[in-house]
Amino acid sequence: MWITPEEVLLANALWVSERANPYFILQRRKGHGRGGGITGLLVGTLDVVLDSSARVAPYRILHQTGESQIFWNIACGSSRKEITEHWEWLETNLLQTLSIFDNDDDITTFVKGKIQGIIAEENKSGKPQEDEDPGKFREAELKMRKLFGMPEEEKLVNYYPCSYWKGRVPRQGWIYLSVNHLCFYSFLLGKEVSLVVQWTDVTQLDKNATLVFPESIRVSTRDTEHFFSMFLNINETFKLMEQLANIAMRQLLDNESFSADRSLPKPCKTLKNVSALKRDLDARAKNERYRALFRLTQDERLDGHTDCTLWTPFAKMHVVGQMFVSNNYICFASREEDLCQLIIPLREVTIVEKADSSSVLPSPLSISTKNKMTFLFANLKDRDFLVQRISDFLQRTPDRPCGLNTQSENPSPSTPPSLPPSPPVLGFGEMPQNQHYSSSLPTAIKGLLQIYQQDVPEELGPKVTREKMKEESWNIHFFEFGRGVCMYRTSKTRELVLNGIPESLRGELWLLFSGAQNEMATHPGYYASLVEQAMGKCTLATEEIERDLHRSMPEHHAFQNEMGIAALRRVLTAYAYRNPSIGYCQAMNIVTSVLLLYCTEEEAFWLLVALCERMLPDYYNTRVVGALVDQGVFEELTRECLPLLYEHMQDLGVISTISLSWFLTLFLSVMPFDSAVLLVDCFFYEGIKVIFQVALAVLHANMDQLLSCSDEGEAMTILGRYLDNVVNKQTVSPPIPHLHALLTSGNNPPPEIDVFELIKASYEKFGSLRADVIEQMRFKQRLKVIQSLEDTAKRSVVRAIMTESAFTIEELEELYVLFKAKHIMSCYWGASSTAAERHDPSLPYLEQYRIDCGQFVQIFSALAPWSCGLHTNTLSSRLFRLLDQNKDSLINFKEFVTGLSGMYHGDMTEKLKLLYKLHLPPALCPEEAESALEATQFFTDDDTPQGEELKEAGDASTGGDTDEKKDEKPKDYKYYLRMWAKEKEPKKESIKDLPRMNQEQFIEMCKTLYNMFSEDPMEQELYHGIATVASLLLRIGEVGKKFTNNGGKKPEPQLPTAVDALQPEREDSSGEGGSGQSLVSKALAEAQLETPPPTAAGSDEEAKDDTSVSSYSVVSAGSLQCEDIADDTVLIGCAGGDGTDRRRGSAPDADWSITFEQVLASFLTETSLVDYFEKKHDIQSKIAACKSLRAVERQTSTSSDHDFSLNTH
Repeated sequence: MWITPEEVLLANALWVSERANPYFILQRRKGHGRGGGITGLLVGTLDVVLDSSARVAPYRILHQTGESQIFWNIACGSSRKEITEHWEWLETNLLQTLSIFDNDDDITTFVKGKIQGIIAEENKSGKPQEDEDPGKFREAELKMRKLFGMPEEEKLVNYYPCSYWKGRVPRQGWIYLSVNHLCFYSFLLGKEVSLVVQWTDVTQLDKNATLVFPESIRVSTRDTEHFFSMFLNINETFKLMEQLANIAMRQLLDNESFSADRSLPKPCKTLKNVSALKRDLDARAKNERYRALFRLTQDERLDGHTDCTLWTPFAKMHVVGQMFVSNNYICFASREEDLCQLIIPLREVTIVEKADSSSVLPSPLSISTKNKMTFLFANLKDRDFLVQRISDFLQRTPDRPCGLNTQSENPSPSTPPSLPPSPPVLGFGEMPQNQHYSSSLPTAIKGLLQIYQQDVPEELGPKVTREKMKEESWNIHFFEFGRGVCMYRTSKTRELVLNGIPESLRGELWLLFSGAQNEMATHPGYYASLVEQAMGKCTLATEEIERDLHRSMPEHHAFQNEMGIAALRRVLTAYAYRNPSIGYCQAMNIVTSVLLLYCTEEEAFWLLVALCERMLPDYYNTRVVGALVDQGVFEELTRECLPLLYEHMQDLGVISTISLSWFLTLFLSVMPFDSAVLLVDCFFYEGIKVIFQVALAVLHANMDQLLSCSDEGEAMTILGRYLDNVVNKQTVSPPIPHLHALLTSGNNPPPEIDVFELIKASYEKFGSLRADVIEQMRFKQRLKVIQSLEDTAKRSVVRAIMTESAFTIEELEELYVLFKAKHIMSCYWGASSTAAERHDPSLPYLEQYRIDCGQFVQIFSALAPWSCGLHTNTLSSRLFRLLDQNKDSLINFKEFVTGLSGMYHGDMTEKLKLLYKLHLPPALCPEEAESALEATQFFTDDDTPQGEELKEAGDASTGGDTDEKKDEKPKDYKYYLRMWAKEKEPKKESIKDLPRMNQEQFIEMCKTLYNMFSEDPMEQELYHGIATVASLLLRIGEVGKKFTNNGGKKPEPQLPTAVDALQPEREDSSGEGGSGQSLVSKALAEAQLETPPPTAAGSDEEAKDDTSVSSYSVVSAGSLQCEDIADDTVLIGCAGGDGTDRRRGSAPDADWSITFEQVLASFLTETSLVDYFEKKHDIQSKIAACKSLRAVERQTSTSSDHDFSLNTH
């Protein structure tokens, strides 16, 4: 490529000049290409070890003038072809022009200007994304593609110098981290090390320091471990590896390819050696931390952050921290954890103004909101720029109706309105007809607890007083710290939450702490419209919802009537419609029913959104991945905090059993409701760390008893009894019977445990848990869990298909890995738009991964036992069409194995049947046959090549009478079971069901057979056999046509005669000592592939007899290649006995046809053909060959030279 002219002082150091003229020199780097000796080895080693590794080009062009000692590098190339094109352009376009100049300086100026002009033109037409990457980085990306054969779609993120430990020897080189692969390359004194690992294969990623591997990164896959060390910045490298592995796990989960952020702002200054993708990933990481810290929505993007101070009126002091600005929020977090946190939605902001600076308050900024709160920030470094950014975001913020912005001034939406509420039944009845949700519904106005509020018994008087005191404490807090989304959140807020949120404020504060309040305020009317769209639709999710509705807190009176059930149905159905990737999962009903007790329907919906999409990520998808990940984190925390108990519990296998229900339902299903709801309070404020803390506290409280357990059941009983007796002695609600109380048995029930004491103990003993540490542990567990699920899926697929396939379990597993790799490759290399369509997690494992025709052709070519040379792609395309029974242009793993199994393990009949069907519609498409009209007359009413419709029609006709007879007596359930089982039984295909083959299709089959035999060791014998069989079948078709036209007998009875007539001819041919070449010649001539003049004269009878073997020319072996049988060649059979000579190119005979029985019988007459089709093939060698190839698709090189010799560089 052309490069901006760079000055070169030593032109010949490490370079060899290959061409020269008065103005330019073409040079090749030593150590590249052939030869080079010790100098080449040293240069190659230096290039890899030193930073010059990024300089990809082994060729360059220098500009020079006669008198000057300075050279200018103007072009570089990775191959001789590329650099030669540049050289020829210079000679053609510049040499004559430069000869006109008199002054050398003028020549140099002109050349530099010309090259810069070319580069400017290329940049105009080039991709804008590439222009963001610095030149040196682009060169490194080119080098990666050359070294590892990556296509252009594979983007390099960053590269680092490091050592790769091969055995006990470190190999210094470069690690390349691309979006989908980890690659390493080293070249030291002639020894080359090259490594490619797909991120989707990574099972573990660790950063550790041992005596053997000092401060190294370990990358583990299912098969091996790789160690890398000696990084300049190991922390940066490891974080990037984590991000890329996370993206790969997301691909395995959702099949969504990585898409770069096109809206990423351009950097203020050029960042040396940092790609746009690296900046994109860094921005993503910052965004994720920002959103998690302030519980913001997934589309929120951090614009920037700066150090500052915030005046806190409640503490009368300036708090040091950071201000974060994004497209919809201004946030603040104190440097000291829990001291102060603030979230200001821009929709609430009324005034942003710069106050006067002073020595006490430098660079202050005042922000006022609609609820009359003012926030004073100071010590801002670049205040003017910050104000400009905030004002830009404010202009883009849509104005909201006043009613939506008064939340902070009014009571919570879950408190009853000032208007008298309508009676529940009337309110429900007033809903307009054909409308599923209305704002007049009681559940749209307040929570179910308020609707079904009962009079508090007198004995609960002291508890009511305590509840009132809690409410008063919160009101004082609101007065001091503000109310609503702009409230100051401090350690005081946390204390109040841990003491229990009063029931009247629970809905409001859950919305506030979870961030659901912000989403609800910015999406008015969304829930109502969603309900109307979702209700009435019947899906798998709605069926599961209906099944679980009455299992959701059945002990609570609010869900013992239609109102509570209907509200729960609407919320769950609306969410399943909003997020079909999750749909509905068990445990969502329990959590949602609790939300509905304290919130309106719309509030409960947005809380469910916050739970499923932010606070409990991936918990409620089809494979509950998030819960399994946290279960693994919990086991790791148990090992760290309670090591003795961990070892004992591992032996019993208890932790994985108990923890899943604890996490999925936030203890709601295992603890009395009044106690569990306090944990939910803490969860919405603190996040998942509270659930981990409480779970560890529960194990710690029962440690002695658990250590004395001898089996899993005993441990489960101990924990179940303990959790059943966790009580909330401060609740004002009437007691609700807990279903798990049945576990409590015996005369001495266990003592009651105060839930407040449990929460306090969890903070005292395990309060040091940090959210960022949990996220780090989640990453490690996510790799294990997802790869474990993939292994489970593989085993399930193999178990399901092993009875229908003759492959061994190991072979099926290997095939599944190859098949899935093809599917995953489509996700990130060019087919990302359809990747999600190909992967449907709701389908059985067997049908989840699917590949298209192009991918099938690639994998079939590598694995199929029938090698057909250039014809292989055509054959594999036909097989794809044959296997694609639902015509969606995709096939699943079962269909793939079905096609391969027939080729590898079928008997001769099965293999011939498959070959026969590959030359009938739908496998043979009209484009491959010129006479489609004649071909389609046999298949107009039959879309399936197996003739199943004829069979089904026959079954229907015979079954009709049977049904009429059986109608006389009532059918019992056994009859229906038998009928259902009969329908489910796979229909066995008979060779009589196969349609007849016309002449054009037969010709196509002959072509395929000639190509199949071309590379076989028994090539000549096979050509002899197929020549004989082809000639026999052509005559059988002609004989059959005569009988058909005359309305006489069927052609099949003529088969023995035809076969008998052939025997002496075969003996004659062998007796004449005819070589394989002549036999091939006869076969070609017999099939009218060629029309050479006869070389041997015979009698008149021999001339007329088209079965004679002596009337055809000898074709040399070299002339018979697969390419000789062109696609437009038409094979015509001769009419037997009438002497009619049809010339090549005439139309095929429409009346000519043969059956599969005739094909099979003819093939059985030739021993060589029988041996070929009966021969068993070993697929293991083919699989091993596939695995030995790189895990990436190689680009075919078009260079005329050795483009990039890995052996010498």
